[in-house]
Amino acid sequence: MLINEVSKITGLTKKAIEYYTGQGLVSPSVLENGYRNYSQNDIECLKKISVLRKLGIGTDDIKRILDDDSVETLHEISVRKELSMEREQAKQAILIQLSNGLSYSEVSSNLQVIENSKTITEKLLEAFPGYYGRYICLHFARFLNEPIITKKQEAAYNKIIDFLDNVPSLTLPEELQGYLLEATQDIGTEQICELLDNTKKSIENPEEFLSYNKEILEPYLVYRKSDEYKNSPVGKIMELTKEFNSTSGYYNIFIPALKELSSSYSEYHNQLERAGKIFLGKYPDIQ
Repeated sequence: MLINEVSKITGLTKKAIEYYTGQGLVSPSVLENGYRNYSQNDIECLKKISVLRKLGIGTDDIKRILDDDSVETLHEISVRKELSMEREQAKQAILIQLSNGLSYSEVSSNLQVIENSKTITEKLLEAFPGYYGRYICLHFARFLNEPIITKKQEAAYNKIIDFLDNVPSLTLPEELQGYLLEATQDIGTEQICELLDNTKKSIENPEEFLSYNKEILEPYLVYRKSDEYKNSPVGKIMELTKEFNSTSGYYNIFIPALKELSSSYSEYHNQLERAGKIFLGKYPDIQ
C-alpha cells in the first residue's frame, strides 16, 4: 500500500509516516519504481505509533514498546510518566511561590529536591527492572521529597547513587521471568500504590491488622512453611529476591543510606521494625 492511502487509513500525515519510517519504527518494502510499499503490519504499527505519540511518548520509547511482546515496557513508562507528573506539579507549586514574591534563592533548594528525587527513582528503575523495579520505585519515591540540608544527607545521597550505579541487575531464570510477567501484566501503578497504602496502614496499627486478618494470615503462614510453597514459582522468586537483596548491598548499603537521607523513611522503617517484632512475637516460627 502506498503512502497516500496509508495516510488516509492511519490519519497520519505523509511527513509523519516518512519520519517514523526513517526512524526504523516501520520497515516497508521498496517497489521497483522506488516507492515504499506498506504492509498491513506496517499500518497496524503506525496506528499504535499514532496513539503512543498522542500520549506523549517519544520515538525511542515507542521503539522499545513495539519490540516488546509483553506490556512490561508500557508499565515501566507508565511509572516514569506518573513520577514525572508529580514532579511537574511540584514545579508548578514553586512557580506559584515565585509569583507570590518568594525569591529565586529561596526556591532553589526545593528544585534541587525534585532533581535528586528524579535521579534516584530513574536509577531505581534501571537497577531493578520489571515489576519489582516498579514496586520499589513507587515505594521509595514518596520518601524523596525532603531537602538535603546536612553533610550527612549529602553523603547518604552520594552513597545511594553510587550503589544504584554499580549494583548488578536482578535477573531471574527464564521460566520465572515468564511466570512473573504473566502474573503481573495486568498490575499497573494504581494497584501498586494501593498495595503500598495497605502496607502503610498495616504497620501503623499492626495489632489491629493481625487481629482483623487472622483467618487469612494463619493458613497462609502454614502454607509459606510448606515444601509446596518453597517449590512454587512465587516461593522461588521470593527466595532469589531475598538472596539478591542480601548479597547486592541493598540491605546494608542502600537502606541505611536512605534512612540517613530521608527522615520520613527513617520513621517508616522504624514503624516497619516495630510491626515486625509484634508479628514475630505472635508467630515466632516464621522467619
